[in-house]
Amino acid sequence: MDLYLPKDDVLFVPLGGSGEIGMNLNLYGYDDQWLMVDMGVSFGEEGLPGVDVVMPDPTFIEERKDKLLGLVLTHAHEDHLGAVPYLWPRLKCPIYATPFAAEFLKAKLSETDFADQVPIHVIELGGRFQLGCFDIEFVTMTHSILEPNALAIRTPKGLIVHTGDWKFDPDPQIGEASDVKKLEALGDEGVMALVCDSTNVFSEGKTGSEGDVAKNLSKLFAEHPQGRIAVACFATNVARVQSVIEAAHENGRCVGLAGRSLNRVTEAAREVGYLKGYPNLLTDEDAMEVPKDQVLLLCTGSQGEPRAALSRIAKGDHPTVQLDPGDTVVFSAREIPGNEKSIGYIQNLLIRRGVKVITARDEPIHVSGHPGREDLTRMYQLTRPKILVPVHGETRHLCEQAALGAECQIPEQVIPHDGTVIRLAPGDAHVIGVAEAGVLALDGGRLLKRDADTFRNRNRIVWNGVMFVTVVLNQFGEMVNEPMITAPSLFDEPGEETRLDQFAAEIGNRIDQLNDEEVMDDATVILAVRQALRRPVRQRMGKRPLIEVHLARVKEQG
Repeated sequence: MDLYLPKDDVLFVPLGGSGEIGMNLNLYGYDDQWLMVDMGVSFGEEGLPGVDVVMPDPTFIEERKDKLLGLVLTHAHEDHLGAVPYLWPRLKCPIYATPFAAEFLKAKLSETDFADQVPIHVIELGGRFQLGCFDIEFVTMTHSILEPNALAIRTPKGLIVHTGDWKFDPDPQIGEASDVKKLEALGDEGVMALVCDSTNVFSEGKTGSEGDVAKNLSKLFAEHPQGRIAVACFATNVARVQSVIEAAHENGRCVGLAGRSLNRVTEAAREVGYLKGYPNLLTDEDAMEVPKDQVLLLCTGSQGEPRAALSRIAKGDHPTVQLDPGDTVVFSAREIPGNEKSIGYIQNLLIRRGVKVITARDEPIHVSGHPGREDLTRMYQLTRPKILVPVHGETRHLCEQAALGAECQIPEQVIPHDGTVIRLAPGDAHVIGVAEAGVLALDGGRLLKRDADTFRNRNRIVWNGVMFVTVVLNQFGEMVNEPMITAPSLFDEPGEETRLDQFAAEIGNRIDQLNDEEVMDDATVILAVRQALRRPVRQRMGKRPLIEVHLARVKEQG
């Protein structure tokens, strides 16, 4: 049954980011026109072996792409724009972003074969533009990246404030502080709905400032004057990168960059006017020529990523950088849930090398980029919305923010999940339907649905192994010779696979039971072979492997 979407209603449809943290993709609809906000990725999930990146399934809006006015990016984090290189060819819509996000996206698209086809419109900070029935204004915020923006989306039925990722930081170190006056002016104008980041709703108080981190880093470096210092942080946190550089210079150290993404981000920042005062950043190779107590290395790999610079340094296989006993590694980043084991592994490798490891648990060298409860309350007071729609969080985050909004006297709260179709106006806000939504996994160079047979079979192989069976029949449906059976994932000892011969008789007996018509049908024979093996394999080996059957038919010469 087709989903009914009334043209006179203002609709909000999240396809990603409501029910999980990451892979944000949000849609606003009115009068059969659609506006997309963000198109991000997330890390691979448990149960998807071989997959590093997942993203929202855009089928719902792809089926309406002739009605899609454009994609507006709130900022340059991967969970907000990282899916563009994979999904844009399915939508082919114009993209709107402030200078840094646009430059960062262009660098990512340069690795595709369609980069020159993507229309990217650069909107200056605080800029305002019209897309169909939507009047969109960028509102400067602070976050853990350059140029984060909230969006004031004016529709014929009312004003929506979409916060993006944000916090209130009076001393962001680089870029402008949040435009509190603009938020208050929007509140005075009348905010119909606030669609708001929920990531840190369980954190009491205010989120800390990058200014405090900068001071603490300088103090920490002064306390470790001997040996090399390496700092791992998120490459996209340009304010943190600048703070590390300044703290290093204050302590008589020059700075080298180790990691491709750090070079990419700093280059994008310079292209749009940031980091201009630091022209003498070294390559990692040149940094190794500097005396140990006069150099600091900025590294990728704060999350234990196996191919990042710090991971390779810890394993001793980085082509140029080496850390020795007495050196110090500083992790100036939070641990993203799910990465704890990978991070711990790298930290243990470093410690075994005699390297001192310092994390945000040891020293105040990291602050979040998302609002705590006190910040959320202040946002409510500034914008004074009629409706609160919490997004960017797991279900527990969304429900908690809805409860906080109710405590703060916001009249209506609607909790979304991916695919929920919410009517924001006219009348009371409520869910009116569910759109097609899901997850696409990047498997090599192809995108597959999360529930694809590929992943079901791959998981089965991970837990139970795989058996390959080759059966050769003649033109009469008789076996020409014994089936060939291999199970490379089930045996370790040399020669142990000879045990598989015991299953050959089971196959022969089962094929003999087929009638003349059945034995000439390939699908029936393959099913019979699988059936012949399932029970004896389970009984004798305690496993339920994936059984792949290869059937060949030959014509014997008489």
